[in-house]
Amino acid sequence: MNASPTNTYSMRIRRSRAGYTFLCLLFFMGAAIYGNAQQPLFNLLSAKETGITFSNDVSESEALNILSYEYFYNGGGIAVGDINNDGLPDLFFTGNMKPNRLYLNQGNFKFKDITQQASPALEGRKDGWKTGVTMADVNGDGLLDIYICYSGKKADDVRRNQLFINQGSNKFKEEASAYGLDDLGYSTQAAFFDYDNDGDLDMFLLNHNIKKIDNMEFARYKGEVDALAGNKLFKNDNGHFTDISKTAGIVQSPLTFGLGIAAADINKDGWADIYVTNDYNEPDYLYLNNHNGTFTDKSKQMLRHHSHFSMGVDIADFNNDAQFDILTLDMLPADNHRQKSLQLQENYETFGLMLSQDLYQQYMRNMLHLNNGDGTFSEIGQLAGVSSTDWSWCPPDC
Repeated sequence: MNASPTNTYSMRIRRSRAGYTFLCLLFFMGAAIYGNAQQPLFNLLSAKETGITFSNDVSESEALNILSYEYFYNGGGIAVGDINNDGLPDLFFTGNMKPNRLYLNQGNFKFKDITQQASPALEGRKDGWKTGVTMADVNGDGLLDIYICYSGKKADDVRRNQLFINQGSNKFKEEASAYGLDDLGYSTQAAFFDYDNDGDLDMFLLNHNIKKIDNMEFARYKGEVDALAGNKLFKNDNGHFTDISKTAGIVQSPLTFGLGIAAADINKDGWADIYVTNDYNEPDYLYLNNHNGTFTDKSKQMLRHHSHFSMGVDIADFNNDAQFDILTLDMLPADNHRQKSLQLQENYETFGLMLSQDLYQQYMRNMLHLNNGDGTFSEIGQLAGVSSTDWSWCPPDC
């Protein structure tokens, strides 16, 4: 028997209500799941709660500003390490234009400023432009030391890097000159690691130029050496560090604009390799360790392309295949308006000019280089959804 028009309409109403109820359930279930997913993993603690009051405030002047020094707003540095071996990580902050600060961890997220007690010199030179800072056991005595980098348009003596050797009992003494590490280059950051497998820590110093080079002059500067802008490798010889950059094969071109460094055994041969990111048009460097005190840049052979304005870098096995992968950061935003606003330097003519001057293929976005395990990498940043995070600086693995 066929249903009457009235019965048919009634059935449609019931189906519609059932569908509506089902959609409502989906909506509220989704809202509940989404709400749980948005719960914060961290709580922001105030300076009053933690005791950390440091703020890297900078102020422009007619002589020093973003136009006179392009890295004016790059920021300072922070190092985390247990300086007194009590099992609690302590903090050191560098201030570009203000005194550095050392905070002792007292437990339960409470910190105490011990800069003056540890050494008044830890505040840094008054007129110096402090940048990166590294904690490492430089002299191998079981205590973390502190290495502070300097840059900016300053006099040589003001710009020399500092090394504070841990004396124990939360006391430090500045001894950069005695160790051969009072370098006066335009430094971004230092990385301490054992590149020659002799049991002590050597050091790679990441530097940058303070002068932007015109696009038409790349080829002219490509083979030159700039002692202040070029990166440096220091070998630890029984507690004294020697600059072996030239013999080790480290590029020291004026085109160097180093912003990030990471050391790891990328090809799993038991020797530490080095990845260096370069801002602007100089390609990144992927130095493979040759086991004889030298390195070879294999970036163009192993990577299909690079980030253009490379900033931070991290090396880690993100997919658990026992191979080291590489993540570099750039400036590409996620939304269309911001993308169009920031793509002034990434155009067809500039790209062609880079290729014509042997500066390799570079694109303004984050790069996730997946290690294929055969000496090559596949760049999957867009596929993985991590290519466009706007102006990003540092990608530490956790």
